[in-house]
Amino acid sequence: MDNIMRYKGYWAEIKYSDEDECFCGKIEGLKNDLISFEGETVQDLKKDFRDAIDSYLETCKRYGDKPEQQCKGSLNVRLGTELHTKAKMKSIEEHISINELIKNAVALYLKTN
Repeated sequence: MDNIMRYKGYWAEIKYSDEDECFCGKIEGLKNDLISFEGETVQDLKKDFRDAIDSYLETCKRYGDKPEQQCKGSLNVRLGTELHTKAKMKSIEEHISINELIKNAVALYLKTN
């Protein structure tokens, strides 16, 4: 089951709140802005999701702000000393940067899973 909704380049994981008896979600990965939504039915959830993003984008446009992106293309990965050492040694053997090695490993993993 896919519990991720997508709209206009944004995505969010959908959860169900038993306490509130509704579906809910928030746009992940934004540092400064919060976009959340909910609905008692799937149709209500989809509508509130789209409305929340449309409202966010309209507000950014009105105030001349650039909308945040969820993924900026860089991240801090904590590998642990042993894995970091092995990755660095492999990158030297392959004559590539450790960044390129990790990028290749993630791309390979995502193609196989």
